[in-house]
Amino acid sequence: MAFMSPDTKAVSGALSTVVSEISHALRSVRIENCQRAARMIASAPRLYFAGAGRSGIGMGMNAMRFMHLGLKVHMLSEPTAPAVNYGDVVIIPSGSGNTKSMLAITHKVMCAGADVIALTTAADSPLSQIATVSIIIDAAGKQSSHRGSTVQYAGSLFEQAAILVLDSIFHAIWQANHLEKDVLWARHANWE
Repeated sequence: MAFMSPDTKAVSGALSTVVSEISHALRSVRIENCQRAARMIASAPRLYFAGAGRSGIGMGMNAMRFMHLGLKVHMLSEPTAPAVNYGDVVIIPSGSGNTKSMLAITHKVMCAGADVIALTTAADSPLSQIATVSIIIDAAGKQSSHRGSTVQYAGSLFEQAAILVLDSIFHAIWQANHLEKDVLWARHANWE
């Protein structure tokens, strides 16, 4: 199948749409929940990230950012990730808040004594109800674009906003601790 190439106007319109939708989604987030999440992250013995599909890929980006702060950070999907223990913090995104694998992880890590920061679109979802703190993002889930908050495809707005919410929390922690960029960058593996 041959695809048609969009013209300049179509690309410009798409960029405007994405920027507008992300701006709305980020403005919808309750700052006090982000601040609470930031306190949990800053004091955690270890920080873990989980996520299914594209959300999981996005969490890898965020995990790297928090590693730059000098935190002990792991992806739960990595075979070398140590066991989650009491006091650790696990960040779990799920647009619907009903993703079975994410709910199973949430139950398991909370039984181990960890706190869970959930990112979801649904305040009344099972994930949001059991998490230690829930960051609710006004964005449609993959199967519910009828909500009217997005015209983007299959959960894109939620995934974009979740990454940016966590990047904003990273930025706030970084700035509050007056860390030099060079200190953070020195923690980056340079394979070039």
